[in-house]
Amino acid sequence: MPSKQSKEQLAEQLDPATTVLLTVECQQGVVGHDSALPELAKEARSSGVLTRIARLVAGAHESGVQVVHAVAERRPDGRGASLNARLFRAASRLPVQQHTGSTAVRVAAPIEVADEDFVVRRLHGLSPLAGTDVDALLRNLGCRTLVVTGVSANVAIPNAVFDAVNLGYTAVVPADAIAGVPAEYTPAMIRNTLALVATITTTDEALACWRRPGRQGAVTPG
Repeated sequence: MPSKQSKEQLAEQLDPATTVLLTVECQQGVVGHDSALPELAKEARSSGVLTRIARLVAGAHESGVQVVHAVAERRPDGRGASLNARLFRAASRLPVQQHTGSTAVRVAAPIEVADEDFVVRRLHGLSPLAGTDVDALLRNLGCRTLVVTGVSANVAIPNAVFDAVNLGYTAVVPADAIAGVPAEYTPAMIRNTLALVATITTTDEALACWRRPGRQGAVTPG
């Protein structure tokens, strides 16, 4: 089953000039302390996933890798929102709503959003790529490799990976920087599905590629 690459292959894939780091639904209303999905938020935090995503974002900022934050939100009146799946109908009844302009749709700590980052918001669907500005932005940025992080391994992460591959990008997934519920589902999804279409790596391995000697703007070891 294809998954891991050699260090040299991974470093080539993660060239800062052609790589974009994507965070998926790392917003306060999803992974924050007042989450609409407390089980998922607890898993993302207690497992260290959110901290590792913050490390990847910081490393990307220091090495010149473009960062895109994909946020799911909903208008207070619900106009334009998808209702064609059980998940959408259930989400519309949750006590915490991902309303446009609310704190629920702000990127959650400890992830830091830099001035050069893009924050792309979607009002419908399951994927951070399909029907959003992400693909056009990636092409304009010269992206060849998309590093996918965030939540959830149940729905949005596989959607992002499949869409990236279908659109012609190389998908890289740091296995320790995605979360889903229950906890044991995530490694099963990675092993049996994502590893078939994406390069599976770790946070430390990705950061090591961005620290390589002689690379302009490379992260200095800490």
